Amino acid sequence: LVVWCLGHILTCCICPFLLIFSSLLSECGRLTTNTRIIGGLDAYLGTWPWQASLHQNGFAFCGGSLISHQWVLTAAHCVTWYDLFVTEVQLGTVELDAVSPHRVNLRLAQIICHPAYDSETFNNDICLLRLSKPVKFTKYIQPICLASETSDIHDGKKAWVTGFGVTGKISTGSSSNKLKEVDVPIIGRKRCRCYYKQSASITDNMICAGYFDGRKDSCQGDSGGPLMIKKGRKWVQAGIVSMGEGCALPLSPGVYTRVSQYETWIKDMVTGTTPGFVTFTSPGIDKDLSYFCHLNGTVDEKSFGGGENLSPFNHSLAFSVLATFLHVFFGKEYI
Repeated sequence: LVVWCLGHILTCCICPFLLIFSSLLSECGRLTTNTRIIGGLDAYLGTWPWQASLHQNGFAFCGGSLISHQWVLTAAHCVTWYDLFVTEVQLGTVELDAVSPHRVNLRLAQIICHPAYDSETFNNDICLLRLSKPVKFTKYIQPICLASETSDIHDGKKAWVTGFGVTGKISTGSSSNKLKEVDVPIIGRKRCRCYYKQSASITDNMICAGYFDGRKDSCQGDSGGPLMIKKGRKWVQAGIVSMGEGCALPLSPGVYTRVSQYETWIKDMVTGTTPGFVTFTSPGIDKDLSYFCHLNGTVDEKSFGGGENLSPFNHSLAFSVLATFLHVFFGKEYI
């Protein structure tokens, strides 16, 4: 048997292992490196292998997430004014300027934004980017799973955001050269709308996350990047960094595009390998269902472990960045 196997090494010994390894690499939302996730600190190489960075003329302006061999998910407001032919997607790195054998830079072949995207309200802030050619999956380049349309994510669920955005104490601070990671709790829809002063701007196509007292948030430069939750050993993208009031302000949570609302649209638009959709269902009863919004504008802190207050936005252009400390910038802007 040993002699026969050695004589047919390509078909007997190596190929089965290659097939197994290949299947592991092609499964969405799985990490193939043994890395730690800390929160609020620099991310380790391979920790978030689906993280994408959008560049134009050497400038990183937004984030994104790899969802298949040839497609990246991002926010529509990131690419509305950018030229298809001079925009690059960078994958496989946690440090933008570092020389790395794992990094891949690819041009775009197509940009497909949701036809109902509203630049005034940021409703349907979602866009698909088709890469100029399929990317090879490695330990450092992997697709993330997407939350299916039947997912039910409750208030208080721990989530994670990653990005290369602003890390200073004001949203106009410097961008990070290194990928940052931060944990934030999901904020229920009723609570978020209350914090948003019952604004109709918070639609069913959005999901909110953040802390009552600020502390951690996404900010300028992080736009288009993923808001993620974990199901077993798989990471599932629940949101896309979209907008917010300032960065990490008390009572001002980040607002994200709710990915589960777009399963049908994504499947209709994506060619080639279909992204992996996973149903995430929080256990128990969602406490947001019993949340009462005080008419006098005060907030019931006790009934929520980490929420925030949003108010209407102005129309200044901002591209997303990760903020891990309380920001003292009071202007309203997009994330």
